[in-house]
Amino acid sequence: QVKLVESGGGLVQAGGSLRLSCAASGYSTFSTYAMGWFRQAPGKEREFVAGISWNGRSTYSADSVKDRFTISRDNPKKMAYLQMNSVKPEDTAVYYCATGTSQALATRRYDYWGQGTQVTVSS
Repeated sequence: QVKLVESGGGLVQAGGSLRLSCAASGYSTFSTYAMGWFRQAPGKEREFVAGISWNGRSTYSADSVKDRFTISRDNPKKMAYLQMNSVKPEDTAVYYCATGTSQALATRRYDYWGQGTQVTVSS
């Protein structure tokens, strides 16, 4: 059974940095699956943040976080990361890790989701 567990969320001041981690378990195909990060702010729909291909060679980011957030992965450790720099109050949201087949990178339709981790940016 696929399980994704996010960690690293918390309270950070505007302009600061935070690194989110996602630990995957329960499936042997981690190294062949795309990974993604999404977020959902209060009263808003969940939105795509960043995605990475199975081998890490292709990454995509939402315009709102481009040049500030970086997605990466470590296949042997079955981990994915989201490095968040120069954070802004509008980055406040619950951040979710997701995984899916390679098509997910283009369609942004992922099959499995974590429970989320709260990120709060104070001004």
